[in-house]
Amino acid sequence: MSGGYRYGEYHDGPDPLAPPYDVRAALDEMGDSILAGATPLNALRDLLRRGLPDAPDRRGLDELLREVRRRRRELRESGRLDGTLERARALLDKAIGQERAELFPDPSDEARLREAELDALPSDTASAIRELSDYQWRSAAARQTFEELRDLLRREVLDSQFRGMRDALADPDPRAMERVRRMMSDLNDMLDRDARGEHTQEDFDRFMSEYGDMFPERPRNLDELVDMLARRAAATQRMLASLTPQQREELAGLIAQTLEQAGLAEEMRRLGEALHARRPDLAWDTPERMSGENPMGMGDAVTVLEELSDLSRLETALRQDYPGASLDDVDEAAIRRALGRSAVDDLEALRRIERELERQGYLRRQRGKLELTPKAVRRLGETALRRVFSSLDAGRRGDHDQHDAGAAGEPTGTSRPWRFGDEQPIDVVRTVVNAVRRGERDGARIRLSVDDFEVTETERRTAAAVCLLVDLSYSMALRGTWAVAKQTALALQALVSTKFPQDAVQIIGFSNYARVLQPDELAGLDWDMVQGTNLHHALLIAGRHLDRHPDFEPVVLVITDGEPTAHLLRNGRAVFEWPPSPETLELTLAEVDKMTRRRATINVFMLAADERLKEFVDEVARRNGGRVFSPSPERLGEYVVSDFLRTRRSRR
Repeated sequence: MSGGYRYGEYHDGPDPLAPPYDVRAALDEMGDSILAGATPLNALRDLLRRGLPDAPDRRGLDELLREVRRRRRELRESGRLDGTLERARALLDKAIGQERAELFPDPSDEARLREAELDALPSDTASAIRELSDYQWRSAAARQTFEELRDLLRREVLDSQFRGMRDALADPDPRAMERVRRMMSDLNDMLDRDARGEHTQEDFDRFMSEYGDMFPERPRNLDELVDMLARRAAATQRMLASLTPQQREELAGLIAQTLEQAGLAEEMRRLGEALHARRPDLAWDTPERMSGENPMGMGDAVTVLEELSDLSRLETALRQDYPGASLDDVDEAAIRRALGRSAVDDLEALRRIERELERQGYLRRQRGKLELTPKAVRRLGETALRRVFSSLDAGRRGDHDQHDAGAAGEPTGTSRPWRFGDEQPIDVVRTVVNAVRRGERDGARIRLSVDDFEVTETERRTAAAVCLLVDLSYSMALRGTWAVAKQTALALQALVSTKFPQDAVQIIGFSNYARVLQPDELAGLDWDMVQGTNLHHALLIAGRHLDRHPDFEPVVLVITDGEPTAHLLRNGRAVFEWPPSPETLELTLAEVDKMTRRRATINVFMLAADERLKEFVDEVARRNGGRVFSPSPERLGEYVVSDFLRTRRSRR
């Protein structure tokens, strides 16, 4: 069919029609921690440690960390590091025993001289092997055993430097060793060219085309090859550091002797120096404690120590307990080697939620600090408000979470024509009836015009100037009331912004000084580790807010757990005294009197039962006519929101 369309898979990046990644469950999970008093950074870390609430099949950092630690225990218990040394000693003793068995029946002086030579061998295995390297074996079996010993050392030493080399050298063909020498020489030359800035990817590709079978990991470039070789070389050094001094000396001697006999000593020295210079960050000489009983060959021991080093760095990255920690610090290749592909997918899911929270505008990083955006604060406030409403007795109070309520008041039952700027809900029935009466149709459809629209009339509400004064002093944290105070502030902010947008709300925190708290800093706010409850300063700021809105109904709510113990001097400095000085109480009560003259009722929510606090708030209530509440901390939000709603309903 000509002129048709063909649809296929989209290949130009992310699917533009895919729904946005849903981070709401993750944000609500973080909100639980934040509303309980945690900082946004700690809340995010807690979420990543636990895992995603809407993806129970995905592991969090804690579970991945447990898997890493379990794997480390298994490796530490897998065997001993001196297996090659033990086997070399056994083969040496076997060869010497076979030679003695051959010499014993021979009565000649030559046989006795040979026996004396064997008796004089040093106890050190490496030195004994070195002295026997030129020995003319009488026993064919002993000669074969000694060659087996040298093959073992050659294969284990090279396998400790190049993973998989042991199998490649299983055939004692001199041409195989010559190829190893050429590879080492070409590798060192390539590293030298790279140090001079002359290396190219084509050089590496040629190297791998010739020697790629010696590197089963199949590195894609020189950096990957250097990283692979450096980690293995560092593991070899850690293996030597983990042995006893005597074992270390013997094994180091065996390694040096083997490399010298193979003609690789100089090339291996060059390679070791180059790798150490490129990766000095690796733990080259850190010993590792092993508790297993089975002896491991040197290549296997180095492989175990290499994996243990990976796991150690992986454990540090997964703990995320250091400054500036990020999931980008977790090495994806290391976690794949340690825990498999599924762990990589789990890590990517955690990384994505961290990225999406920032990309979708819920989190932002400023000067290295993680902060909530106003968008996230609004959602947390809505969550706090839902919790408050869920605890209210709907039948008795009539307060409930109603998402379609108008902002201007309760419906009166009548409607009127819509005017520009109206915020009342559209009366759909009256609007459609007006269009039908006008009779303008487009076939079977009814055409609406601006004149057809009517809105539902609602009761008029006066605007209110709301001041919520929240105690930030150290005692709030000590008594465990700071978290609920913050939740209450968020809930009230959300309530006013959604149901009473015409109101002007200001939240003021006070400790030794008072300050206005912006909505976007409420969630990440912490208590002040200072002495002082400066209600005097807080009332001064609240009074200025009320004076800026003289036509608004004043609403002042105070949340505190202590009497005033600080006041502001004329020069702006705060003075702290405990017990409270008469001057502090007089200045604070003077601000209360000013609030009374502004017709502002002060309702105080006490979070402690101190006698001094009771006396003070009773005096405030006597002077101002406000009320005093003493809710339990878990019901603070319910009391504050209910009192605010009662005040707003009484002033319609």
